[in-house]
Amino acid sequence: MTSNSRRPGRAWIITPGLYEGRFATARKSGAAVAVVDIEDSVALPDKQTARTASEAFFAHPDPTCTLGIRMNGLTTIDGIKDLAALAAYTARPDLIVVPKVESPRDIELVAAVLDTDGYTPDIWALIESPRAFDTLPAIMRAPRLGGVLFGSADYAATAANIPAIDAPTWELDDPGILRRDAERAKEIGFYGKGCVHPRHVQVINEVFTPTTEEIAQARAIVAAAGASGGTVTTVDGQMRGTPFFNRARALVAETDRTS
Repeated sequence: MTSNSRRPGRAWIITPGLYEGRFATARKSGAAVAVVDIEDSVALPDKQTARTASEAFFAHPDPTCTLGIRMNGLTTIDGIKDLAALAAYTARPDLIVVPKVESPRDIELVAAVLDTDGYTPDIWALIESPRAFDTLPAIMRAPRLGGVLFGSADYAATAANIPAIDAPTWELDDPGILRRDAERAKEIGFYGKGCVHPRHVQVINEVFTPTTEEIAQARAIVAAAGASGGTVTTVDGQMRGTPFFNRARALVAETDRTS
């Protein structure tokens, strides 16, 4: 099964790689994806310590969520060291977040180094620069791309039916701000949202988990697409075309697969 045939959960929690004491909290937070970070949250002098410590994040039998790592950028010496370390890990991540991706070649390089006959991690691109946004269509076509995360909620999302995860909300103590940000991200097409504190997980799951009404609407759109032969049609008085068809089909397929 290829990486982009899988769909991640809606809530992603990110924890710094230096703080092993927080690893269990992240894994048990209720988020569907827990990511240990050895990039922005770790100062340069501490990179090697975090790189070594982070292997323990994955040395856990039968984890209840997908476990990932955000490595350093591939244009840095630490990014190259990260790839070498990950290839040697005994306990390996399910998912690799590659920061500052600006070309599909970045995804290809990570796959070339890490893929083996028995191990093909999901590889996700973190889109953070105008240049990356300009090359996004090419990045989306990378065969080993599992999905994208955005450094800004101002980007249009879910191009090419690839799941996109919104950046965290940095205001930790105001659930109203978090809910507003999550609802806005969902409205413009994000699949889920990252967070940096376990107490954000519940709100993210509440906002992004499809409601019974949304699933029913998706089934109606899929049926209308079939009846119209895939051409533009109307559903409940609203015009619907290919982007709506694709999104509805993805939601129905996910619902049927997990029900």
